[in-house]
Amino acid sequence: MSGAGRPAAAPPVADSTGNWVDRSAPSWAQPYLRLARADRPIGSWLLLLPCWWSTALAAIAAGERWPHPWYLLLFAIGAVVMRGAGCTWNDIVDREVDAQVERTRSRPIPSGQVSIGAALVFVFAQALVGLLVLLQFNAFAIATGFASVIVVALYPFAKRVTFWPQLVLGLAFSWGALMGWAAVFGRLDLPALVLYAAAILWVIGYDTIYAHQDREEDAIVGVRSTARLFGLATKPMLAILYAGTVALAAIAGLLAGGGAFFLAGLAAFAAHLGWQVMRIDVKDSALCLALFRSNRDAGLMLFAGLVLDAVAGSPGAFITPGR
Repeated sequence: MSGAGRPAAAPPVADSTGNWVDRSAPSWAQPYLRLARADRPIGSWLLLLPCWWSTALAAIAAGERWPHPWYLLLFAIGAVVMRGAGCTWNDIVDREVDAQVERTRSRPIPSGQVSIGAALVFVFAQALVGLLVLLQFNAFAIATGFASVIVVALYPFAKRVTFWPQLVLGLAFSWGALMGWAAVFGRLDLPALVLYAAAILWVIGYDTIYAHQDREEDAIVGVRSTARLFGLATKPMLAILYAGTVALAAIAGLLAGGGAFFLAGLAAFAAHLGWQVMRIDVKDSALCLALFRSNRDAGLMLFAGLVLDAVAGSPGAFITPGR
């Protein structure tokens, strides 16, 4: 017990200190908020942005003057809870590996703050909220959302069998690029599929940057990643991945009828990705983390361009969506 008569706060995770969870959350809730990565909202942003891109892209294609506000809100709620559920599941599967890595051994499960049973209950509670959000969409979007569960469930195991777990993460984290279009049109068309491919390359790129923080310890414990695969060749590989991201995003936007504002947002997005490539030093963990986090700003630049293009009044490249 603390001097104030309350249970002492759970010790913070090594790579996440001084945040609102440490400062303000009740001590009993802190381990669960850390399981859900509420202390690190960047992951929710990165999961959300493809959803918002897709919703805005669909608005351009449908000739609407604004991305559907209700859909944007639903995706925001869904991204937070489903990212939390996915991270909790990941920590359950990776508990033994996390216990061997300096940066992750203080996480709630390997440190003993949360039991496996309690963590599983927490996964299902978050997934239930995600289901309630998903059920607000049309039947096609609901089915599309359910299809992502398999990829999400398999992701934690990928690092044990392939040097490309970032590809599996890309398949999962980019799913929103399909969801926004499905919510508006009740189907999937080529622009959404091309945007999905763009987002996958983006995720592989930024998560490779993130994985360089643990590259040496991952090699010791046998965890595989594109950071280990690329090694000192990460800079040119990142350039290729990001160039593919921009090219595919350009194709998706133009197919949907995007105009000057979209292209301006895409240019800003491309410039930010280029800046990351120039700045990266895989031996500097703090810089890798900062560059990884900066992808939220890059993604918001592209979203702003898409929104402004819709507001400017696209004639619409597809038929009016049916709801």
